[in-house]
Amino acid sequence: MNWVNHIFDEEWSIHSAGGLTGDALFAKRNDKQLFLKRNTTPFLAVLSVEEIVPKLVWTKRLQNGDVITAQEWIDGRKLTREEMRNEDVLRIVRKIHQSPELLHMLVRMGKKENDTTIEFNELYNSCLQELLHRHPTIYQALHLLKQLLPATKMQNQVVCHSDLNHNNFIRRENGELYLVDWDQACIADPVKDYGTLLYHYIPESEWSQWLSAYDETLNDSFLRRMYWYVLYETVSFIVWHHRRGEQKQKVNHLNDLARLKHKISSQLSI
Repeated sequence: MNWVNHIFDEEWSIHSAGGLTGDALFAKRNDKQLFLKRNTTPFLAVLSVEEIVPKLVWTKRLQNGDVITAQEWIDGRKLTREEMRNEDVLRIVRKIHQSPELLHMLVRMGKKENDTTIEFNELYNSCLQELLHRHPTIYQALHLLKQLLPATKMQNQVVCHSDLNHNNFIRRENGELYLVDWDQACIADPVKDYGTLLYHYIPESEWSQWLSAYDETLNDSFLRRMYWYVLYETVSFIVWHHRRGEQKQKVNHLNDLARLKHKISSQLSI
């Protein structure tokens, strides 16, 4: 937390706001409270204007080049898994995907449209390097990813959050909903976002209704795109936990992968 000493005097109380990097802090003085983060995305300013994240209060650049952002600290809570089915979750996801301002800002920042072929090749090479391709379930998943790859091509690309986890949705006491943690934002097929949301949070019996409200159709083409991204995400998690030596989490995701492969084979003729 040494970097905060360049900004705040001793009247401020500084505490960790959690996270793996230690780059997120909570600052308080009297009745003033701020959420601080180091080197977050410059995309934050536009998200604040769009009222998708809590209000951006200020941005400061330190002598070492680090950029510190301070946002309004809100009294709120994370959504439960069940609340991910709420209409306002769908509304905020649609708002993000349909915003030309957000897309324009990411393009200005130099973001390019996602190329699923490049993503697949990088994941495949990671599995080779870690010898994970020798595991039958992962070998079969990589084969499925290659088979489903053509369905991901020639799709409209929008701003995607890339981690629509219920822990990233914050409900304010007055009911307002925010989506935080934008460090993985990219330009991609919107199914990268709402496909994984559907798979992890929405009962399959409600997929068609949810997609209709989004203006999407549940069909074979959609399922192939959705399952490509869910497969990609699941294998990526396995690689990540493997590299960190987190065997329990790795095994859990391998079990998830086995169930996912079974579901795909039962719904798609591949």
